[in-house]
Amino acid sequence: MERMQQVVWRARAAFNSGRSRALEFRMQQLKALKQMLQEKEKDILAAIRADLHKSEPNAYCHEILGLLGELALVMDKLKSWAAPQPVKKNLLTMRDEAYIFPEPLGVVLIIGAWNYPFALVIQPLIGAIAAGNAVVVKPSEISWNTSQLLADLLPQYLDQELYPVVTGGVSETTELLTQRFDHILYTGNSTVGKIVMAAAAKYLTPVTLELGGKSPCYIDTDCDLAVACRRITWGKYMNCGQTCIAPDYILCNPSIQSSVVENIKAALQEFYGEDVKSSPDYERVVNKHHFRRILGLMEGQTIAHGGEVDEASCFIAPTILTDVSPESKVMEEEIFGPVLPIVTVDNVDEAIEFINRREKPLALYVFSNSKKLIKRVISETSSGGVTGNDVIMHYLLSTLPFGGVGNSGMGAYHGKHSFETFSHHRSCLIKDLKMESTNKLRYPPGSMKKVNWAKFFLLKRFNRGRVGLVALVLLGIVAALVLKNHQSVLKRKALLIVLAVQRLGWLSV
Repeated sequence: MERMQQVVWRARAAFNSGRSRALEFRMQQLKALKQMLQEKEKDILAAIRADLHKSEPNAYCHEILGLLGELALVMDKLKSWAAPQPVKKNLLTMRDEAYIFPEPLGVVLIIGAWNYPFALVIQPLIGAIAAGNAVVVKPSEISWNTSQLLADLLPQYLDQELYPVVTGGVSETTELLTQRFDHILYTGNSTVGKIVMAAAAKYLTPVTLELGGKSPCYIDTDCDLAVACRRITWGKYMNCGQTCIAPDYILCNPSIQSSVVENIKAALQEFYGEDVKSSPDYERVVNKHHFRRILGLMEGQTIAHGGEVDEASCFIAPTILTDVSPESKVMEEEIFGPVLPIVTVDNVDEAIEFINRREKPLALYVFSNSKKLIKRVISETSSGGVTGNDVIMHYLLSTLPFGGVGNSGMGAYHGKHSFETFSHHRSCLIKDLKMESTNKLRYPPGSMKKVNWAKFFLLKRFNRGRVGLVALVLLGIVAALVLKNHQSVLKRKALLIVLAVQRLGWLSV
């Protein structure tokens, strides 16, 4: 406990020093991260291979390439993101300065996941640094090699007090969660997500939870099955099925089930050849615990393809299950492995009903030649994200927020959304001490005259650009004089100006 207290205390002391707030410092740290990715590329790829049996090209594409793109975007846009954002004003605040100021939250905790052990730590770290925070980094102990590498590399390139790395297992994470943070981002399963949220509640700490779930994939009968199945096969069996937004199961009409199977088999042959086990592009299940868990989900199912296993190397061949019952064990939890069940439904109505009976997924996929049908599925279901006629690709677009809903999580990040997640959007209004007479509207004693003037100032909108703005300023001056002098002549003049402006169409309610 004392060790964790010291780590968090040092990070908070470093944050309170103010150095992480300066844009120059943030840019320096982001550039150091980029330098680390470039200089230590081979070490990073080797650690990922040791954890997940991933080839260098796949590891680079899955874990490094996207980070370089994220860094390029953030470094290009950070100055504008961090600048005060002016907001529209009403007549009563026309002379004032009103803006939203993004400020860092403080000390952030990032708890990474083992399936993409490098990217799922560094990507949120980029956003947290960009927003000016201190960050305690906790990699997953399951991907041990990558965890140790992060603990070794980050202190070499980043400020050691602001961005400490904590390694270890459940006990270390549990101790960390007893500490006070200003935001926690966790990637993993919903069971641990609830533990994280409960710990955060003690201090009213906001959380971002990326939790996964069973992401459905509906294939319409009006569809190019060859293209659809190739894309599904890529997304499902990439990283040996250990992707939080991989298609978890297929929904399709019974009449096309056999064609779906054949097309997936053809795509597997195209991607991995005759001997999948020897393919450099096919990964392994992360450990024996998850290997046995996945085997348990396959028990009693009809295997249309695959099913070969080797416990010694944690190998499970790409597997397709057909005629799967919605009540079967494999449909109860997220598979997170290379097993693809097919559940038959009569039509899109039944598919929508099936999806809506279950927890909201992190992702949802629809394949159809009809964009109308795709948009109908989007409008009548709920999920963290959607891709039509492809899988996973919405994750790669940094302008789209990535996150879950309901049981699949809360909050989002990626690109500017990361910066916003790790920032407090502070409302700022700066007034001067002049024109005090205009404030008589809000000072006691009250009167209906004041109410009527307040209604006019607050409920009217100007819609003719600068001309309307000038008119409103004039009205404000007149109103101030009216309130100050209470002269009937000025009141009549004010009324005439209002009527004239309205007749010209400069104002509308």
